[in-house]
Amino acid sequence: MYSDDDIQYALETTKIVHEPDRRIETFGTTSFQFTLVTELMDSVSQVRVRKGTIDAERPRILRPEGYEDLSFEGFGEQAEAFKEWFKRGGGDMAFLKYGFNFAKHNVTESVVHEGMEAVCDRVVEEIRSSGNPFRAVIQGVDDTWEISLLKFSMEMIHQSQGINVFDFKRRGLL
Repeated sequence: MYSDDDIQYALETTKIVHEPDRRIETFGTTSFQFTLVTELMDSVSQVRVRKGTIDAERPRILRPEGYEDLSFEGFGEQAEAFKEWFKRGGGDMAFLKYGFNFAKHNVTESVVHEGMEAVCDRVVEEIRSSGNPFRAVIQGVDDTWEISLLKFSMEMIHQSQGINVFDFKRRGLL
């Protein structure tokens, strides 16, 4: 099991190198394609590159007890540890009150023999040339990489929240 310190370290050191141009849709599922880059713990100039998709379901207006509805489909014990940490207070992540479910899928990984910065620069350049507004590059921690991915998800929630609340109000739902 992962300690609160493991989770906190992953949250503090994860960096979004390139964020998607789009945000979480208010009334539909949003699929972000991620590239998560992590340095191998005991190897010099070896970087693990994970690619996959993370889906954010449309936001829902929850009851106060709605935190029990958090679901991290396809994630392992790191996500369960994060969920328990969040339910115990979760730092300053109160912005999740209107809730989301997450699913990750199609994850592939490879190890490349380059430095972290070179790999990140190359992936960002690929994204810019593709023009895909749903792609992200995340620099994270190898042994708690799912926490790094969840931090990205939480940041997308935070950045989408204002738009989502506006859309809910515009339709008379809030």
